[in-house]
Amino acid sequence: MIIGIGSDLANIERIAGTLDRFGDRFRTRVFTDIERRKSESRADFAGTYAKRWAAKEACSKALGTGLRMGIRWKDMGVVNLPTGQPTMQLTGWAAERLAELTPPGHAAFVHVTLTDDHPWAQAFVVIEARPLPPA
Repeated sequence: MIIGIGSDLANIERIAGTLDRFGDRFRTRVFTDIERRKSESRADFAGTYAKRWAAKEACSKALGTGLRMGIRWKDMGVVNLPTGQPTMQLTGWAAERLAELTPPGHAAFVHVTLTDDHPWAQAFVVIEARPLPPA
């Protein structure tokens, strides 16, 4: 069953300007180590950061909170599976909120899709609860 859906659209040029203006202060406040390494390894690092920004916004919406109620930016981080497929790794309050949303006897899965077409970066997040196999 679907327990949350979120989407966000971010302007790559706005994120690039924020990176230029605030540099590492912005990077370390908002992005996880994994996200920073991934973004900095790309030619279009601003676009990669913008997609991850959009994913955090979309994830917070899928959790039903937006960026309030104690969720920190770094509580939600985009990680890639070995196939390259993005997903979200939740920690802190975001993980607690996900546990609250997940019905008993179910496991939560966070699905993420990212795309960009300059100057826009977009993310969709769907949180699914799947029944656990019988014990």
